[in-house]
Amino acid sequence: MFKELGNMASMLRQAQQMSGKMQEVAVQLKTKRVTGSAGGGMIKVEANGAGEVLKVKIDPTLSGDLEMIEDLLPAALNQVAAKAKELHVEMMQSVAGDMNFPGLDEAISKITGGGG
Repeated sequence: MFKELGNMASMLRQAQQMSGKMQEVAVQLKTKRVTGSAGGGMIKVEANGAGEVLKVKIDPTLSGDLEMIEDLLPAALNQVAAKAKELHVEMMQSVAGDMNFPGLDEAISKITGGGG
């Protein structure tokens, strides 16, 4: 019985550590940058690791070609969103790897849509 209590106390400590590390990751993700592009770089989108779009650059040669912009912009946005999500998963899995929770990597992957 005492062994189980010790194990539970250890798991609670690890959960608290995990919570703190996940908060650190959330802060770090805001400082990381990812870029998506479309049309051979004619449209570039920059976002932070949390997936917030920070900047959109449209090549001046596209000015007046609204249809082309409408086609390329979603592709660039989707690409930057995928890169931000990938970075998020990598950083969370890194935190999970530091902790000794069986199955945690798989759970994080499922939560973040990694499929794991």
